[in-house]
Amino acid sequence: MSWKLAGSYFETCSCDMVCACTASLALGATYDRCKVTLVFNVHDGDVEGVDVSGLTVAALADTPKVMSEGNWRLGVFIDAAASDAQAEKLGAVFSGALGGPMEALGPLVSENLGVERAPIEVREDGLRHSIRIGDAVDFEIEDVVPFGIETGEPAKLTGVFHPAGSELTVAHATRSKIDAFGIQYEGNAAFSRSSFSWAA
Repeated sequence: MSWKLAGSYFETCSCDMVCACTASLALGATYDRCKVTLVFNVHDGDVEGVDVSGLTVAALADTPKVMSEGNWRLGVFIDAAASDAQAEKLGAVFSGALGGPMEALGPLVSENLGVERAPIEVREDGLRHSIRIGDAVDFEIEDVVPFGIETGEPAKLTGVFHPAGSELTVAHATRSKIDAFGIQYEGNAAFSRSSFSWAA
């Protein structure tokens, strides 16, 4: 059976701006480890006949300085608004079991920290995006408009290997508190994507 997801994407990590890991997983993070929260806000989706539109999934990772070396620790939040059937299908997609972008990252993960259901609130307001996941995650990021750019168009990072797509909008965290799955950090670097699209 096939599946497809489309929506918006947000992340914040413990690196300083701009996160070198996003430019390439083979570049070292700012600090000894990279801690990152990846949020996929699904606007439209169907997984093997189950409608998953309007739900959100977030993955938290704790990785060595050089991400491409593997040994990632990974935990996943699935929207509490999801039914059991929806949660099962989303879990299969985000574990990589049904193929797609997360399957490519699977070999890098050495420790699965589990899957939790939690209320996830996403707010998108122009250049600002905020995410709250229960009491565990609370962050706001703002897309970066370069000095002198009169159109107001934010900066982009293009041609990258990333599950959300090959082009990301550069952002920075204006508020960040993450404490989940034994992963704690305050984010600095950030990226967003107004639209991601997956299918398999």
